[in-house]
Amino acid sequence: MRTTTFLTFVGDQCGKAEEAINFYTDIFPNSEIKSIKKYSEGEAGGTPELIKYGVFTLNGTDYMVSESNYNHAWSFTPAVSIFISDNSDGVIQTLFEKLSANGGQIMVPLDNYDGEGDYGFGKKYGWCEDKFGISWQFVLSE
Repeated sequence: MRTTTFLTFVGDQCGKAEEAINFYTDIFPNSEIKSIKKYSEGEAGGTPELIKYGVFTLNGTDYMVSESNYNHAWSFTPAVSIFISDNSDGVIQTLFEKLSANGGQIMVPLDNYDGEGDYGFGKKYGWCEDKFGISWQFVLSE
């Protein structure tokens, strides 16, 4: 058995999936777009410029993506996030800054913890949402 995170771009985010995966694969090391299949003309759920199904990797981890122009009653939520752990302060800081910039939102500032307010994850912790609505948590591991 294998599990993979599947990102569905709907509502205001529909039409932004390709931009998002290009952005992510540019800023994460060891990352690539493996495949993109677009909708056919007249196919239910989308139009030829939308991604019907795609696969990309971030630092060797596979993610799947799709987008739909149907009227969905949901979109991305901070209740589900991508959790990033690294022992390099520079890597964590750079990714946090890039993902929270240009329309993103900082939900928990990336900061050092000295026991007070410590989330128990590591020496440094932060949480942000990027301009596409995807939530990211960061921890500087011990």
